[in-house]
Amino acid sequence: MPIQWREQFNVGNDLIDSDHQYLLEIINKAERSLSGQHHHQLTPLLDELARYGKAHFEREELIARAVGYPKAEQLHISHEQLVAKLVEFCGEMDTVWTEQSIAAFTGFLRDWLLNHVIKEDMLMKPWLIKHSPRFDPR
Repeated sequence: MPIQWREQFNVGNDLIDSDHQYLLEIINKAERSLSGQHHHQLTPLLDELARYGKAHFEREELIARAVGYPKAEQLHISHEQLVAKLVEFCGEMDTVWTEQSIAAFTGFLRDWLLNHVIKEDMLMKPWLIKHSPRFDPR
């Protein structure tokens, strides 16, 4: 079942929130291709997830530092761990996808979005809401 964007996912910065919404779209597409046994569609989706995820993490970390978020370094470490796990899954793409591996990968994708946003990015919200939602330190 696709994840629907909810207002409670908003962290208070338009750049970060729009990035999260786009990442959610990519994740939903990847889940659909996995559940429909269209694994050949995964490669471009995962490439896009990796590319856009990297750009998002850089943007998010820049914003975190600019607003004075005291856990910006931990955020960076968390991002590196997510990228490493994605690379690990992408390395397994040439193998046969079993129900177990599909469930593990789908769980990872959902965890990336939901747990990372809810558990980690939400911690930035008190710093982000001190600035305009359009705050962009670039």
